[in-house]
Amino acid sequence: MENINWYPGHMKKTRELIGQNLGLVDAVVEVCDARIPVSSRNPVLDELLSSKGRLAGRRLLVLNKSDLADEAETRRWTAALGAGGGTTVLSLDAMRGAGVKRLVDRLSAMGVRRLMIVGVPNAGKSSLINRLAGRRTAAVGDRPGVTRGKQWLTLPGGMQLLDTPGILWPKFEDPQAGLNLAFCGSIRDEIMDLQDLGFELVRVLLREYPALLSGRYGVEAGPDEAADEALGVMDAIGRRRGFLLAGGRVDLERVARTVLDEFRAGKIGRVTLEKAPPARSEAESQDPQ
Repeated sequence: MENINWYPGHMKKTRELIGQNLGLVDAVVEVCDARIPVSSRNPVLDELLSSKGRLAGRRLLVLNKSDLADEAETRRWTAALGAGGGTTVLSLDAMRGAGVKRLVDRLSAMGVRRLMIVGVPNAGKSSLINRLAGRRTAAVGDRPGVTRGKQWLTLPGGMQLLDTPGILWPKFEDPQAGLNLAFCGSIRDEIMDLQDLGFELVRVLLREYPALLSGRYGVEAGPDEAADEALGVMDAIGRRRGFLLAGGRVDLERVARTVLDEFRAGKIGRVTLEKAPPARSEAESQDPQ
């Protein structure tokens, strides 16, 4: 599958908007997807925040959609991303509210008065904002590009919050990062070849979570990401679901859409597409090299 590049005009405006307003806040919450904790973190934000030294130590990273992610991997990622103490890392499920109180308590303990929330499209910022506000103030959707302009909101207790549209970056240096974002719905399906995207997701699931794939679709699925194996699994899914075209051929595009939709909804199971690095021993963490 070709490298994915997607940077519509409003993304450039969002980058400028964030840069212009960082001086108005005393903390930043970055929302990413717990299933892809690396791919859903935006390097543009690192660049912008590095120029605001006063925000050092006042950046919180939220691993949202933790209900859809592998629990063990989320624990490992929380430890890995929080190592060094420069960033507070919290996992939560903004849609249902699990873990949101811990975030509020942390912000209160930091004495935050004005807060900015940032993140890639479809990471769940709007769901988190609605939870923080205690009411529906932001549009929630299962596609990127729902939030289009900045908006200041006053939260219970008087804290002010600046919401911004989701921001992607002009080019994905790592092709897998683009795929991971597309798998999770952070890139518009309309610009993708969904049959190819669904095929690539099946390959990943075959390699990392074959039992979940077998359990959901009732097909034979071993830990093999070979192209022939993935096509065989897609064909078997299509026949079991009755996704057939004239002549008895399987409608592979419909299979791909189904697998993508069910993965995004958590129906296949709790999946983390990026594995956390091994925990460092105490001796290693003290070794400057």
